[in-house]
Amino acid sequence: MDLLIAPIIIFLIIVAPIWLILHYRSKRQVSQGLTEEEFSQLNQLIAQAEKMGNRIETLENILDTESPEWRAKHEHS
Repeated sequence: MDLLIAPIIIFLIIVAPIWLILHYRSKRQVSQGLTEEEFSQLNQLIAQAEKMGNRIETLENILDTESPEWRAKHEHS
């Protein structure tokens, strides 16, 4: 029992307050929503994803034309 007292006291004095501060800071940031920079980054990622989707669709169309059985080959792999 005496062995547990020191770690518990250290936890309550040092770890718990830091943990609570970080927890509530992150909750506040989440409730505030996206910053302008994060919103801009999100829009850039959306644009990149759309470009990649278009490129993949184009590549699949090319493969469908040049090698119609390519899908069946890769489904069995």
